[in-house]
Amino acid sequence: MTQDPDDLPPQGTGADEDMAYANGAFIPGAEAYPPRWDAAAAAFRTSLGERARLGLPYGHDPRHRLDLFMPHGPVRGLVVFLHGGYWMAFGRESWSHLAMGPLARGFAVAMPSYRLAPAARIRDMVEDAAQAVDHAAALIPGPITVTGHSAGGHLAARLACANAPLPAAVAERLVRSVPISPLAELGPLMRTRMNETLKLDPQEAAGESPARRTRRPSTEVIVHVGGQERPAFLWQARLLSEAWSCPWHVAPGRHHFDVIDALADPSSRLVADLTGG
Repeated sequence: MTQDPDDLPPQGTGADEDMAYANGAFIPGAEAYPPRWDAAAAAFRTSLGERARLGLPYGHDPRHRLDLFMPHGPVRGLVVFLHGGYWMAFGRESWSHLAMGPLARGFAVAMPSYRLAPAARIRDMVEDAAQAVDHAAALIPGPITVTGHSAGGHLAARLACANAPLPAAVAERLVRSVPISPLAELGPLMRTRMNETLKLDPQEAAGESPARRTRRPSTEVIVHVGGQERPAFLWQARLLSEAWSCPWHVAPGRHHFDVIDALADPSSRLVADLTGG
């Protein structure tokens, strides 16, 4: 589906758009989250021992690496988690603990890093994400689910598009995409200071906005977002849901930094949606 420009939010000033997408400024104690994530992720990797296969290369760039976490017993399928950070920050190492939920349900979990801006454009990161999924799919049999948070939610949604750069055999196995707090329409980001780094132009914003593309019919999509997120993120989630006629779930009381905590809980609705119930 191509998004009608008239459906975009009103054009504000750059300052308005910066405020709309400023998450940490509205989360108490926001600065404590990254070190907490890093510590939890490191402890989790250590606890897995040989079930954690770290730093597997999937391409030639130093950031073309993924970590693969294996469940106990038979493998039911593969979940790929794509990290956030506005396409400018973070890597796979901060999120390992979020594999706990799918692992407990028998799914292997792959967490790749990918190239970041300004060294790469968003379209390059889409290629990286597809390459990482392709590589992980060769290692793990069965159905594939992609998920991701924020910018990673964008990538997870982008891989569910009919024109995603996935090999046909891998696309056939991609049964589900669960974008979490996704950036589905990139147009408003051209009016933020972030775009000095992202360098989005109208052509790339149109080509890489999932809400303007057609969903692959064989890939189920379920959008998740926190109820206490910035209005812009609630708008982004609803826009994708409406563009693709897919369900969206608003997690009560959750903001942009803790909405992902449910990934570590095998009994959560988020993990149930990832793994097919």
